[in-house]
Amino acid sequence: MGEHWRCAVCADVRLGRSAGTVLAGALALTPGSGWSHSGTAPDPALHWNFDPLVTMLLGLAAALYGIGTARLWARAGRGRGINARHAAAFATGALVTAAALVSPLDDFGSRSLWGHMVQHGLLMLLAAPLFVCARPLQAWTWALEPAWRRSAGTAARWTGLRAAWRGISAPIPAWLLHAAVLWTWHAPALFQAALTSNAVHTLQHTSFLAAALLYWWSVIGSAARGRGHGAAAASLFTTMLHTGMLGALLTFSGRVWYPAYAAGAGGVALALEDQRLAGLIMWIPGGFVYMLAALAIAAHGLSQGLGGAAAPRA
Repeated sequence: MGEHWRCAVCADVRLGRSAGTVLAGALALTPGSGWSHSGTAPDPALHWNFDPLVTMLLGLAAALYGIGTARLWARAGRGRGINARHAAAFATGALVTAAALVSPLDDFGSRSLWGHMVQHGLLMLLAAPLFVCARPLQAWTWALEPAWRRSAGTAARWTGLRAAWRGISAPIPAWLLHAAVLWTWHAPALFQAALTSNAVHTLQHTSFLAAALLYWWSVIGSAARGRGHGAAAASLFTTMLHTGMLGALLTFSGRVWYPAYAAGAGGVALALEDQRLAGLIMWIPGGFVYMLAALAIAAHGLSQGLGGAAAPRA
């Protein structure tokens, strides 16, 4: 049931494109994402961001996933533990991450708030749930040498670590952290700092993806365990509400929140229009992804409930 549900969520998230993993995945996939933001006057042309750290970490994560999956299949049989759908989810998540951090979208996001918003949406609404569905930690563990793999297994069974992970990945703490990261980074002072400092911008993208990975882990994990459909759907619905509120604030604000964009956009009026479009992107397409996932989880929970009720009578 858990595998079926994870893949169903992956399909729903991919539908949301039209409108893992855990924190280690975030650290492996995001550093360097803001290195193209130098604070100098932009070149009129948009450029790919082939920062060595970004491309190296993306390539390393993909290579380790492939090696680990091959070793797991050699030991347990093809499709055991990690199946083709998990591998496809990882590949798609890596491509989405590359689109956000390596493609010219990264350069465009330094000049346009709505471009920046699309970049964040790709990381938080698409890449993060796809990585969660892909079981990368299992693959990466099998990529280790046997002695290291045993050490990693021993560490993962440590009572203190397991308790800490259960605490932070529970629905309410994960929801709170995700919301806090999103609202805090959109405060004008911090967002402005991210636009003018490569280090701060890297931290922003890393924390966005890390919080999203933890959030989607809690949502998908709750539903996959079979008893948390209501909590998962409620988490998604309330996240849709508060992110939509932030988007609405950006859309209807009469002032430019981030003056750095006014200089690049050619004036306050154009920057204000850019900001309104960014708010709409967060509000409408972003809310659609959360709503779609919430409906899918609710429908799955109802089908499980009906199936369980019908079983005794059969």
